[in-house]
Amino acid sequence: MSARTGEQVIKKLQEQPMEIWHRGTRVEDITTEPGFAGGVQSLAGLYDLQWQEPDTLLFDSPSTGDKVGRTFMIPKTKEELMSIGDAMKRTADYSMGMMGREPAYLNRAISAYAGGAAFLSSRNPAFGENARRYHEYLRENDLALTHTLIHPQSNRAVSAAQQADPFLAARIKEERDDGFIIKGARMLATLPISDEIMVFPSTLLRSLEEDKPYAWAVSIPNSSPGLKFLCRESVDYGRNHYDHPLSSRFEEMDAVVIFDDVFVPWERVFLYQDVEACNQAYVATGAVIHMAHQVVCKNIAKTEFLLGLVSMMIDAVGLERFQHIHEKTAEIWVNLETMKAFRRVAEVDAAPNDYGVMTPAWDPLDAARNLYPRLYPRMIEIVQQIGASGLVAMPTKADMDGPLAEDIEKYYQSARLEAKDRIPLYRLAWDTALSAFASRQVLYERFFFGDPVRMAGALFHNHDRTPYMDKVRDFLQQNVIEG
Repeated sequence: MSARTGEQVIKKLQEQPMEIWHRGTRVEDITTEPGFAGGVQSLAGLYDLQWQEPDTLLFDSPSTGDKVGRTFMIPKTKEELMSIGDAMKRTADYSMGMMGREPAYLNRAISAYAGGAAFLSSRNPAFGENARRYHEYLRENDLALTHTLIHPQSNRAVSAAQQADPFLAARIKEERDDGFIIKGARMLATLPISDEIMVFPSTLLRSLEEDKPYAWAVSIPNSSPGLKFLCRESVDYGRNHYDHPLSSRFEEMDAVVIFDDVFVPWERVFLYQDVEACNQAYVATGAVIHMAHQVVCKNIAKTEFLLGLVSMMIDAVGLERFQHIHEKTAEIWVNLETMKAFRRVAEVDAAPNDYGVMTPAWDPLDAARNLYPRLYPRMIEIVQQIGASGLVAMPTKADMDGPLAEDIEKYYQSARLEAKDRIPLYRLAWDTALSAFASRQVLYERFFFGDPVRMAGALFHNHDRTPYMDKVRDFLQQNVIEG
């Protein structure tokens, strides 16, 4: 096979339905279900996009020569890595960065695991081969992945093994000759409207014997028997694109994943009861770096959208003469250029890792992933401040077509836009900054890579500051010598 079209994506979701629950009811067909269908259509649109722009989004499969998704590439040169970055930026542009877990994100993860399969093989030769084979399977069939990492938030003061029920967190229940059985739950799977799920450990396991049943990494179909997705309430209310321009299109959905005696065959296993390897895997294979590369491309697309949105709002109502507007706009522009700089230096300073995979420089990406959770909420605040009461008083499409259309045309005009042009702009700003969809985006960005305090702690411990300390010591010593 080769890269899929949107029609093929929808057909597979219909032919291999998963057990997905929403508002107390099992969803029969996510491709038509209100609250899901818009996201499915947007996901399908991403797959159509790659055939509309194949030079950017596709490359020749090393196995078959057929066209496959570029974000499955295992880069060997900087030029290949940059081409992946260009592809990820283009797909992020498709949703203005609002689909944070679009397929490119995990395509990069599994590509890194395959490229760094020697690390997995060092724990068990079969695991590295499983990763290589699985990566090829995903690439040649152009499948979309969701993933889940963390345990349910029951009692966070103790480990998974010390919970009131040891099967609250997903763990190994039974080992068999042909695989093993998983029972318990994981959170939080974003984009369950996909084909398969990558179930990898967090990096927070303790080096204890009791953690072994929770220390494993697998990938299985979303339609696996016993696998259930319990979704939060959708923020896509089934309204039209005019009223809800973002939420009606880009609802990714988030779900808790329940493993009700789910069987995993050995050929789908990448790590097994190995606490040390599970804690090291993301860094050792470079997966976290390639995932962060996708994220900074997403951040650029999202910030470009916010800068364009705010600029149009300013122009619409003639705000450009106010200094505080200049300051707010400049703030977003600086954020954008900062993210672009992080991406550029990460790519330019890229180098082969221990396995020969061209890997972006980590420091700028680590800086980007620690900074953006603080930048995004502030930029949304700026949209709110500029839009002010105008964001809460916009008519709907039904109003525009109703008996008060003449009044709306008169009273909703702005300095430079007629009502028919101003209202869609401000409804977009509302769906960006005030709606349920907007609130979910803010929370999502705050915790994209996890607890920001814990991330800062990791940054503190993992980045060597000795050269900068030495520079200060040398200066102090100079002062002592010179009196």
